[in-house]
Amino acid sequence: MQLKKNPKADLAKQSGLFFAIGFAAISGFTLWGFEAKMQDKGNLSYQYAANDKAVIEEDPVAIELPTPEMPQQAPPPQLVQEIEVVHGTDPVDEVPIGSTDPSDPTPPALPESIPVVEDENPEIVVPFAVIEDKPLFQECKNVPRSEQMSCFKEYLDKHVKNNFRYPQAALDMGIEGRVNVSFRINTDGTISILGVRGTDRILEDEAKRIISTIPKLIPGKQRNKPTAVTFAYPINFKLSH
Repeated sequence: MQLKKNPKADLAKQSGLFFAIGFAAISGFTLWGFEAKMQDKGNLSYQYAANDKAVIEEDPVAIELPTPEMPQQAPPPQLVQEIEVVHGTDPVDEVPIGSTDPSDPTPPALPESIPVVEDENPEIVVPFAVIEDKPLFQECKNVPRSEQMSCFKEYLDKHVKNNFRYPQAALDMGIEGRVNVSFRINTDGTISILGVRGTDRILEDEAKRIISTIPKLIPGKQRNKPTAVTFAYPINFKLSH
């Protein structure tokens, strides 16, 4: 009996069909795996977004920036001092100020300090109008305080009239005028001329002479203490025509 192949059982003729089915299956598995992978990535990205707060709360990373270079400043311009040389004929005394040699260890000599002595009892000078006890001529010694000023002026006028001499040079040139003499009656009763002011030097000298011949007075007192007193007195030089 001879065996014959069933044409339906011939696998070679159906190889193309098997290949197509296998290719489709492999492609399906490949596509399914790719989509699964993409889905995992999407979930991972969503987890990062949910954890943004944790990322922000982490300690910041210190970034050290390079120090910028400062622009170099140009050196200040040098000042040139101009010295004017004055040519003169008068010699100038040189004053030694010490050696300027740096190798000389001796420092220049400094001027000695002058001690300042303070006067424990400074002299007080009071105008005649406000002094408590007026300076007096000896003739006014026992007058009351209320009459001291008038008595002093009375005897001062007498002294000026008794010692007045019209300068001959002023007579020859016809000079006349008024001279004001300021003087001080010291604590010992003596007279010091402070100043004169008049129309001519000849008359001023005569007025100074008259006042300087005032005899020693009883000094003025302030709170029962001898005090210097200032006074001003006018003298008129007038020619009789």
